[in-house]
Amino acid sequence: MVILLAIGAKRRKELSRIGIIIKSIRENSYKNPDEIKLGRHLVELEDEIKAMFLRTRTDIANLKKLEQVRTEFLGNVSHELRTPIFTIQGFLETLLDGALYDKKVNRTFLQKAVQHTHNLNNLLNDLIDISMIESGQMRMSFRYFDANEFISSIVHELKTHAQNKNIELTFIPDEENSRLFGDKEKIKQVLVNLIMNAIKYTERGRVEIGIVNEGKRAKVYVSDTGIGIAASDLERIFERFYRVDKDRSREQGGTGLGLAICKHIIEAHGSKIEVKSELGKGSTFSFTLKK
Repeated sequence: MVILLAIGAKRRKELSRIGIIIKSIRENSYKNPDEIKLGRHLVELEDEIKAMFLRTRTDIANLKKLEQVRTEFLGNVSHELRTPIFTIQGFLETLLDGALYDKKVNRTFLQKAVQHTHNLNNLLNDLIDISMIESGQMRMSFRYFDANEFISSIVHELKTHAQNKNIELTFIPDEENSRLFGDKEKIKQVLVNLIMNAIKYTERGRVEIGIVNEGKRAKVYVSDTGIGIAASDLERIFERFYRVDKDRSREQGGTGLGLAICKHIIEAHGSKIEVKSELGKGSTFSFTLKK
C-alpha cells in the first residue's frame, strides 16, 4: 500500500511537472528546448514535448512573418493605387478649374490622365495575377509548341517599341528547331515583360532573345546592353513592388509586380528564372523549359 501511494505521488508530481511545462510553452516562457526537463524516466515524452515546442516556435515565427508580409503588401498596394488616382484627380481638377478651355494644355492634361488610367489598369491586372498565383488558382495549360515560331512572333510584336528608341531587337533562333513544353500564354507573359524591361532600361545598343539547347531542356534568354543592375539589388528584384529605379518605373507605367509574376510562372514550369547583370554593361535574364 505504501509503495502504491509512493508511485501515485510520483506520478502526480510528474503530471504536475508536465502541466507546468505545457503552460510555460503556451506562454512563451522558454527560449530554447533544452530548458524543458522531465527526468530520466520520461525521456521519450520529453523529446515529444521539445519537438512540439520547436513546431510551435516555427508556427509563431511563420505567422509573424506572414502578418508582416501582409501589412507591407497592403501598404504597398495602397501607395501604388494612390499615386495614379491622385495624379488623375489633379489633372481633372485643373481642367475643371479652367484649363479645359486652354488649348495649349487641355489635350496634354487629358492625355496624361488617360496614361495614368492605363497604368492603374495594369496595376490592377497584375494584382489579380499575383493573387491568383499565390492562392493556387492560376490555371496552367501545358503543351508542346514550336519555340522559334513562338518567340519570333513575340519579337515581331514588340519590334516597334525597340525602333522607337533606336534599339536593335534581334532573335537568335534555335538551330535544332526544338519544341518546348509549357503554357504558351504564361510564357509569352514572361517574355513580353522581360523584353519590355530590357527595352525600357536600354538607351543604346541592342536587346537579344535567344534559345540555347541544354540536353533535355532548352534555355531561353533575354539579354540587353542597358544600364544594368547593382549587385545589391539582384537578390531583391523578384520581390513584389521592388523597383531598382522607382521614379522611372512609375513614369513608364511599371507596377513593380512584373518580375514577381514572372518568377512564379517559371517556377510553376519546374524551372527558375536567373539573372546576370553588371552596372553599365547590361543584363541577361534566362530560364529553361523542358523539350
